[in-house]
Amino acid sequence: MRLKSEIWVKAYVRRCTAGGAFAFVVRHGDDDAGAIFIKVVRADGQAALFAPAPAGFASDDADGDARSSGAAMGRRFVQSHKGQFVTDGDAERALAREREFDSDLWVLEVEDREGRHFLGDELIA
Repeated sequence: MRLKSEIWVKAYVRRCTAGGAFAFVVRHGDDDAGAIFIKVVRADGQAALFAPAPAGFASDDADGDARSSGAAMGRRFVQSHKGQFVTDGDAERALAREREFDSDLWVLEVEDREGRHFLGDELIA
């Protein structure tokens, strides 16, 4: 069973805040199963976008025990734009395309001078 989106979002916002970044919900998606997108904005105005990992990567670890990995109940992310920071406008255009496809998605924005994403094991490199 996967952790509800709303609970994951609340925990992630707290993680960012505890790390000294500003994190907030830009778009509230479906509380139970909405896809979550994270936009990280650095002090220079460049942004990185993190999207839900494709289905094959979103599963739990090999032995099926989600508790042994840092990825809470199979929620995993990949960085869009081939691992680079892009202009804020490019990130927003990518999010607009996603919103056209899925109206129930969440968009979180993290403002951090250094561009930290706070994802830990949830990020697939």
